[in-house]
This record gives sequence, structure tokens and C-alpha cells, in this order.
Amino acid sequence: MLGNLDAGGKEERFKLIEKAAALGKIADLCQLFGVSKSGYYAYLKRKGDDRDAEAKQQIRKAYKRYEGKYGYRQLQLFLWQDDGIWMNHKKILRLMQELGLQARIRRKRRLNGTYQAGERVAENLLKRDFTAAKPNQKWVTDVTQYRVGERWLYLSAIKDLFNNEIVAYQLSERNDNALVLQTFAKAFAKQKDVTGLVVHSDQGFQYTSHAYHDMLPKVGAQISMSRRGNCLDNASMESFFSHLKTEGLYPYDIRKMAEAQRRIEKYIRFYNRRRPQRKLGKLTPVDYRRQFAA
Repeated sequence: MLGNLDAGGKEERFKLIEKAAALGKIADLCQLFGVSKSGYYAYLKRKGDDRDAEAKQQIRKAYKRYEGKYGYRQLQLFLWQDDGIWMNHKKILRLMQELGLQARIRRKRRLNGTYQAGERVAENLLKRDFTAAKPNQKWVTDVTQYRVGERWLYLSAIKDLFNNEIVAYQLSERNDNALVLQTFAKAFAKQKDVTGLVVHSDQGFQYTSHAYHDMLPKVGAQISMSRRGNCLDNASMESFFSHLKTEGLYPYDIRKMAEAQRRIEKYIRFYNRRRPQRKLGKLTPVDYRRQFAA
């Protein structure tokens, strides 16, 4: 038997030892096949290095494709979505460390928001349950701001908790009631029936206004509000704004209002259609909604 193996060389013997490794001690198998134990382990290392070379190239491409913004967990989802490659997240972390690839540090958004005294408040119907069994069951909404030079740009957005999709948004240089009302006008124009919908917000002045409280009951929606000064009650919306800024705005040197608007609009399209989420079964918000409707 060993004579036949001589033609294939030591590499063939190493392969046989690898296959038989579960049947006996490596040292005994190496002695049986006439090779050294150090030579066998060197063979395993070469084999592992070759296999990792392809994986490293795949990781490097995905990292570059998304401008180095993401860590190993999100890259795992992008590799699956874009390339059909499912790689263990621990392996991705190890290979990223070997390659010296790091995600851009994510800025933590302070969760101690301030509120203006409002006219009307509502009970917290959501109670931090950020899940929904179907579309248009629970929406969360808020307004955030982004500074461009000496000016401020305000974004009002609505997220459907069923699939975390941004169903409507509005940009303005004025933070007023009209900004929020226009956002909801867009959202309701897309939906046929929102009867029973719970809409959750903080107690900002736009959401405690008479106009807001008159608008939602007319379409059969219920108003829910965070407790005063408790941003964790609307953590899902806070999370989206954090992703938007750290992935879509902070990495760039934005000097003009038009560019900021373009970046925000581009990111929202990306978030809805191209950014897979683990909680959605590795699907994007739009794909998850389409799967539900199929």
C-alpha cells in the first residue's frame, strides 16, 4: 500500500492521514505512513492558508464595496445577499483582524432628549414592544437634525415596525408642525387602510399639537407617546437615525445643503432596499415585505 503512495508523494499520505484522523492518534498514523508529525501539521496549515486566501479576498471586496463602514456581523449579511456566500461570523472576525480591517467607529447617540411643553399627550401604547405581526400595525416616528455649516436640516421619518421600512420621510430647513404633517400625508397616500394602526412618537411639540391629534383619529389610527424624557421608549426610531448618520452622513465632508439632502435620500433607499437585517431573516425591509405579501 505504501509503495503505491510513493508515486503521489507525501501530499497524498497527508490526505489519507487527515481522512483517518478520527480513527487513531496522529503520531501513530504519521509513523504508519512514514511521514513526520511536523510535516503533517505544516500540510494542514498550508491547506488552511489556501482556503482562507479566497475567503479573505471575498471579505476584502465586500469591505471595500461598502466603504469600510461595517463590522463582521453586517459584512456576513452582505456576503450572503450580494455573493451567495454564507461564512461563519467568527471566521469573518478572525480574517478581518488578520487583514487589519476595522469598521468605522460608530458614534453613540445620546438618549437624553429634550422636549418642549406640549398641548396634548397620550398613553404609551407601544411599551417598548418593537415588533409587529403585519404591515401598518405599528409605526414609530421622530424628527432629527443635521448641521450643514451654519444651517440645520431637519428630517421627519416614519418606520413600520413590521419590517423596519421607512414608509415616508420629509426634509426641511424648518422644524415645525408642517414638517410632520407633510410626512404623514405622504405615508397615508401610500396606504389604503390604516384602521387600528398605532403611531408612536416622543412628546415633541409637533406630536402634542392639536393638528397632529386631530389628523390621526380621522384615519382610524391610535396615538402612542413615550414617557417624558425617556428616549428608550422610542429606541427603534433612534436606532435608525443613528445608522443614517454614522453610515450615510458622518463619513463624508458635506458642505452644501443639497448634498446633505441627496445623501439622506440615497441612504434611505439603501436602508430599505439593500441593507439586510438579521432580525428580518437576512432580508432587506422591502424584500421582507414582498415575501410576506407573496
